[in-house]
Formats: sequence, structure tokens, C-alpha cells
Amino acid sequence: MNMSNESNPRVFFDMTIGDQPAGRIVMELFADVVPKTAENFRALCTGEKGVGKFGKALHYKGSRFHRVYPDFMCQGGDITAGNGIGGESIYGGKFADENFII
Repeated sequence: MNMSNESNPRVFFDMTIGDQPAGRIVMELFADVVPKTAENFRALCTGEKGVGKFGKALHYKGSRFHRVYPDFMCQGGDITAGNGIGGESIYGGKFADENFII
């Protein structure tokens, strides 16, 4: 199934392992399906929203993957605690799931 939509925004992460470049990951954000979630992720990629209510930059830059399962998945995005128990959105704290269509 191809869910790609040319009108959806695309963002990227330039990855490093230690201080060594490891490549670029390009992601399509499904704004046509989950617009609020996609906008949150996009804005956290650019850092355009500045500083959040916890005093941390609303930006993924410099954040880490706090959980990695080889050949399965990685998890990151905790821009406040860095370990998976924190996090903040551009909307302040957390926000409700939009849907589970994807």
C-alpha cells in the first residue's frame, strides 16, 4: 500500500553516531491524516517555536534515541528528559491522539 501524498510535508534528520556523520533520514509527515501530529513533528524538526513551558528548546536538534532495538525499531524525541519519560509538544505538554488510521 502506497500512502505517499505529494502535498504532505517532508522533514529530515541528519544523524550522527558519536561525532561521526551517519546519514540522513527523510520522513513524510501524514498531514492529510493526522494534521495536528504532523505539524507538531514538523515544528519540532525546525525549532521555529522557540522554548517550551519547561524551559527547553522545542527542537529535536541534539536529542538522542533513548531506546534502540536492532533490526526492529528506535525511539526518541524526548526533548525534556532525554530518556522517554518526558517530552513536550508545541501545544504545551501532551495532546490527544488524533486517530490510529496509519
